[in-house]
Formats: sequence, C-alpha cells, structure tokens
Amino acid sequence: GAAVMAEEPACCVVSVSRPADASEAAAGPWSCSGVVLSRSPGLVLCQGAVFAPFLRDGRDAWAQPHTLRPDALRSCPRLLVLLPPARTYSPVLGLDAPATSCSTASGLQQHEARLLALVPCGPFQQALLCAFGQADQWHFGGDAAADGDEDDLRSLHWFAWLRVPGLDSVSGGWMPRASARGLRKGEGLLACGSPFGALCPDLFLNTLSRGVVSNLAGEGNALVLTDARCLPGTEGGGAFLPSPAGPRLVAVIAASFCWKGAEWVGLTLLCSLDAILCSSTGVLDEAGVVMLPSVPGAAAQAGNRQDHLGWTALVECGAAWGSGVLLDPRLLLTCRHVVEAGAPLRVTLVPDPSRAATVLGGRVVFATEESSPFDVAVVELEESVPGFVSPRPANTFLPGEEVSVVGFGSLGCACGPSVTTGVLSAVVGVAGRPVMLQTTCAVHGGSSGGPLISSRSGCLLGIVASNTRDTSVGATYPHLNFCIPITVLQPLIMRYRRTGDPAVFTRLNRAGGRVRAAWRLQRQP
Repeated sequence: GAAVMAEEPACCVVSVSRPADASEAAAGPWSCSGVVLSRSPGLVLCQGAVFAPFLRDGRDAWAQPHTLRPDALRSCPRLLVLLPPARTYSPVLGLDAPATSCSTASGLQQHEARLLALVPCGPFQQALLCAFGQADQWHFGGDAAADGDEDDLRSLHWFAWLRVPGLDSVSGGWMPRASARGLRKGEGLLACGSPFGALCPDLFLNTLSRGVVSNLAGEGNALVLTDARCLPGTEGGGAFLPSPAGPRLVAVIAASFCWKGAEWVGLTLLCSLDAILCSSTGVLDEAGVVMLPSVPGAAAQAGNRQDHLGWTALVECGAAWGSGVLLDPRLLLTCRHVVEAGAPLRVTLVPDPSRAATVLGGRVVFATEESSPFDVAVVELEESVPGFVSPRPANTFLPGEEVSVVGFGSLGCACGPSVTTGVLSAVVGVAGRPVMLQTTCAVHGGSSGGPLISSRSGCLLGIVASNTRDTSVGATYPHLNFCIPITVLQPLIMRYRRTGDPAVFTRLNRAGGRVRAAWRLQRQP
C-alpha cells in the first residue's frame, strides 16, 4: 500500500483567481493539478496555461522563447495550493504536515502561494513539433471540436513555478525523482492528478491511474506518451516510475486528451521532469534552490518488451500504411486493407531507438478476398532480418488477462511503434474454436496488422484488425477493438513453410456462416 499511496501527498491542486479588489468582472477560479517538488524550500510545479487569463499580452505571450516573470501578468492573482489532510501524508516521502497549514471545510490543507516564473520547456516544444505534424490536425483538450487549437498547442510547453512558504520544512527535501532518459516503451507508470482541478477536490484530489510508456520522443525522452487514462484538470499532475525504493517522479502531465482530427487517441501526453528542470535552471538559481540529482530510470524489463518491438514493422503501400508482425526472418503478417492498393511494399523495422531503422522491400504472396471475414495478408520480405527471434504463438486465450498491442498507430513512423495495454475482454468462438478476440487496449488508425501479446506469457495472441467507429455520430472508440486469433492462422503458416504454396491460405476465404456472423460488424456501415 505504501508504494501506491506515496504519490498522493506529492501532488496537489493549484487554484488561480482574481484578487478580491480586482476591477475586472468576476470570473474563475482557474485550476489545474500540481506537484510538490520540494519542501526546503516549498516549491510547486504546475502547468502554465492556467495563468492565460492574466497575461498582459494575452495568448501571444506563449510565443515568447524566454521565461515570463510575475510582471508579465496584468494583475497579481490569488494562488492557492490544496493538499490532502495531514493524516494522509506518507512517511515514505517524509512529507509531514507543517504547523502553519490552514484547512478548508472539507479538511484539505490550503496554502497561499506566489508565482516565481512561467518557464517554456524548449526540448519538449521541439519534440512536440517533430512528433505531432500539423497535417494530421493534432490538438489537445477535452473536445474534438473545441476552438483555440493553436492556443493549446502554443501553451503546452509552458510550466509554472510557485513558491509556497507554508510547505517549508526543516526536515523536508526534494521529491525522489527518476530520469526519463532511461525509460523504455512498455514500462509501467502511475499517473496522479486531480480531475476537474478545484471542482470537488475532496472527491477527486490525487486520483491514480496506471498505464505504460506508450511512446517516447525528443532529446532525453523529453516527450512521453502513456496509456494511463487522465481527465481534464489533471494537467500539472505527476507520472511516477515504480521502484523498489518507492515511486519516483519522472514526468508531468501536459495534456490529458489527445485528438488526431476528430479521432480521440486515448493517450496522455507527458513532459519529462528532466526537460523542465533543465529549462528552469535560471529561475531556480535565482530562488537559491539547490537541486538534488535524479536517479536513472530503472532498467526496463527489456527482454520480452524489446522483442515485441522487434516483431513489429511499419508496412507502407503507396499512400496507405499500417503495421505488421514478423513471424520469421522473411515472413510477415499484416491486414489486407493495408496492402490492397497493390503498390510496391516498403517494410520498416525500428526495434531499438538506439539503432538505425531497417528498410526492406516485400511482396504480397497472399491476401484474403474482400468478402472473407479475416482481413489478412501474407508478405515475403526480399531479405532476411538478421538476428531475428521469432514470436512464440499462443494456443490458449484467457479472458481478463493483461495484454498489449504494438503498432504504428497515431504517430505513424515519427517515433517508432507505440505500446498500449489493456485486458483481453472477450474471446468469441465458433464450434469451440476462437475466431475473434476483443481487447481494451487503445488502438488507432495505423495499428492494423500489429501484434497482440500476452503480458503474462509473452506469447503472440493474434493480429489487430480494427478498432470501433460509430459512423452515425463519427465517433471512434479506441478501447474496443478486434483481433484475429493466431490459432486461426498458425496451422496455415506451418503448412506454407513446409510447401511454399500460398494456396494453403485460401481456406481463410471459405470461412463458414457463423464465423462471418462473428465478424459481421466490419462488413456493415
């Protein structure tokens, strides 16, 4: 329990409101989550966008490349920091309740704060520009149709440092933290933030969500994507890396919702703490703050997870692209709809970000007919992949077991394959044999053909065929998706290896009516 509860006292809610004597019309308060980074002196880090209503230059101030001081605000807002009651503080982090704290009616601690500076994080901004192309119409927030897309993109890399004297403690120090530089895709994370900010903090303060590192970008992994599910108001909260010595802060929540056009991606955007601290050196030096070094990220359980990345390929066919899974050094499975354009194939492998990508040609030796319920294509590569370790196919499926999907969804080839996790939510069978798998992993356009993997055994369970889209309202549901079980394909693959005859796969076109019924949703608008 201590390892889980330790994040709670490290996080808080930051409320920003106009002073009581302000001449402007009453509005606000504006709020977000924050992280208590130090108790000697008391420092809180939160998102910068919460100060947007007070900027003298309006939202144009976000275009500044330099730190903004308190005089960049039109008026001096009232800043309050809300924390859990003293009795919930964990001795793991040494956060004892100061005698000077005051409490709200709900028992929460409340402290006055002042703004030290608003700081732009350059490495995070550069990573954003590289990973999220303008042509893909990325925006961040709670509504796909919200106005001000440019504003939320411009303010994403801004963070606020607050001085909170009420948090000063002689016995306090810096929060334990880890370097994002050592993070690996698939590694577990725990996010802590307060949904809806200062709205009902007695109910929502420091809510926890578990996920994994889905993708990484930028210098020193300045940008981190996670499938830990967060809600509006958690921006400014923390993402923690579990370790034997207790959780360590590794990143700050920058955006709780990501949208690609009208498609909700279902991932949370994080900025590494390393990058923020590097960008904040001048501010902290002026405040007389001495930082303790962070520790490297825990060595990832790299074995299986890195193998999974090595199985996964980006498959490009003309303007279309998707994912694929390597079964042996020259044989790859993907979906028919990825390669149906008939253009030359380009297959890219990015198993390790420290190594150059491998780009190979390929040819489709078999693709199911459009009328087949199984959306499958078999590809032979022009060259063998050196040192390739083949996946181990599963022969059983356990509903409820933890699974992961690896694929080139959302970010495409910009940052290599992404990893998302969930559970095997349903196994649909016909005559006692599985014909469809459903999962709760976040699956996006571009993930088709990627591997579904058992977190328990590391075995290949199947390949991703589709997520779910309600065409009547234009909504996509990334956490409801469908996969083709490997048990449907494995006997045919073994026969093909023996005979070299692609005609063995034509059996997929002759699936019976009950199998077609199981997959009927993909055939209907």
